[in-house]
Amino acid sequence: MLSAPFQCAVASAIHSFQRAGSKLSVKPKKHENFPPRRSAVATPSGFHRPTNHRHATKQNEKLPSRHATHRRLILDACLSYMTKVGVLLGGDENATTVLMKDILDFETKLAEITLPDEEKMDQDKIYEKMTISDLQELMPFIHWTHYFNFAFNNVGRKISASEVVVIYEKDYFVKLTELVTKYLSNPQGRETLINYATWTVVRETITYLSTPFREAKEVLDEAISGSEDKEIRWATCFSAVDGGITFALNAMFIREAFKGESKSMAESMVDKIKQVFKENLYHIEWMDPETRERAAEKVDSLQEMIGYPDYIKYPDQVDEEYKDLEFSEIDYFNNNMNVLQYDSRRNMKKLDLPPNRTEWMMSATDENAYYSTSLNHIVITAAYLQPPFYDVNYPKSINYGVMGSVMGHEISHAFDDSGRLYDEHGNLNQWWKISTIQNFEKLSQCFIDQYSSFEVAGTKLNGKTTLGENLSDCGGLNVAYQAYQKWLAENHKELPLPGVPLTHNQLFFLAYAQLECSVSTPEKLRSAALTQTHTVPKYRVIGPVSNSEDFAREFKCRSNSAMNPQPKCKIW
Repeated sequence: MLSAPFQCAVASAIHSFQRAGSKLSVKPKKHENFPPRRSAVATPSGFHRPTNHRHATKQNEKLPSRHATHRRLILDACLSYMTKVGVLLGGDENATTVLMKDILDFETKLAEITLPDEEKMDQDKIYEKMTISDLQELMPFIHWTHYFNFAFNNVGRKISASEVVVIYEKDYFVKLTELVTKYLSNPQGRETLINYATWTVVRETITYLSTPFREAKEVLDEAISGSEDKEIRWATCFSAVDGGITFALNAMFIREAFKGESKSMAESMVDKIKQVFKENLYHIEWMDPETRERAAEKVDSLQEMIGYPDYIKYPDQVDEEYKDLEFSEIDYFNNNMNVLQYDSRRNMKKLDLPPNRTEWMMSATDENAYYSTSLNHIVITAAYLQPPFYDVNYPKSINYGVMGSVMGHEISHAFDDSGRLYDEHGNLNQWWKISTIQNFEKLSQCFIDQYSSFEVAGTKLNGKTTLGENLSDCGGLNVAYQAYQKWLAENHKELPLPGVPLTHNQLFFLAYAQLECSVSTPEKLRSAALTQTHTVPKYRVIGPVSNSEDFAREFKCRSNSAMNPQPKCKIW
């Protein structure tokens, strides 16, 4: 059993989490006419954190011994981390180790019943709508109507048994029911479930606790990454503020540090790249005419959101956004609980509403970009629109090579193996003709085979699970280069850079490659190769440029050389 001090600490955390509300996801429904209504969504994500135990246990038998050893190190580090936290909360070390080992074993079983990554690629197959009554039959060990009513109590929304919810990976929930039912059938199993639920709450609050708790996790982070990365205080504080009052901090950043002209120039660039992408559709032989027209409509409907949401320029609107938040100068933990409660209420209020296509889901201080399938929009953040990635005074070859490729990458996501399943309104809908789908899948196999042949840190890449990102990397590079050539034709040739023996066309590719410059440990590379949907940085460069006829021509690469293989993989 849990020690008394441990139970008291957990009870306090659970009470705070109850005040913060359930972490249900509220997303637009699919398969409906635009604008779709939002509904509650249940997925397996979160059940098997903090590490992906699939790679730490299930694959040990089929991986080389050096990988199996690394995974054992991660599991040992995870147990050490969990035990340290339990001891910090007042538990006896030996008893806590036994308890945490039991929790870890259960968490491993959860990981083992999740779908393999390859089977998660086809969202149409894992997406299913059902009523809460149906969900009750599927998973009877939870009273779902009570659960949802408790979750939505914060916003006064009553939930009936006829309410429709969305389930991803139904097979997972079937197996989860079998597993939990087995544990509920005996006292030891019931205790394991209680302890696991308790640990889940504690784990989610670690970053809000004092230094010893955060330091306890360092042994796990080191095992995963292979490096001793210590906490940097200012970065921790910045991350906390950015996560809590995102757009208030964004407003300060935009006002104090962001060049306003970067936004308008980037908007012009993304318009040009959209135009080129759309023009290219009419030169694609593998796509039938009807699908091509629908694809062009999707490009036209795609909304670009550049820099930051406009409302943050107005202090009164930012104040209105956060008026319900209360903070204490001396209670860091409850400040974070208040933020969770605020975020939960805001999320719950979206139920029944049509999707807001102008909603930002990323901080403007993140150096990042994304495409939303359900909203059919792309976002490029203000932090990304500054050196070393972009600057109004950089040569266009560099801006197009870096930021143009990023923009092209995000636009290409609208038509990758996942994005193609969604129409111009963000509805999950088969709008491609069967013949075009077959052609797409045949061309995609070239990329799957190519990237699966790449190896890093003794580990082969997975060309299937990284397919969407690889298609977007290659498509983004190609369309950005074409857009740059279009800019040159409409404007003027750029002057050579003094002391740089490269043409601007060559600089375009050099700038693209520099975007992926990084230093990593073998452990991080190995983990990324096994778990990430993005290809490791080295091959995010080699893959796209080796598939580019333009790169081969500009650098005069011999045919069939490493950087100019034949045949090449191409879709967009």
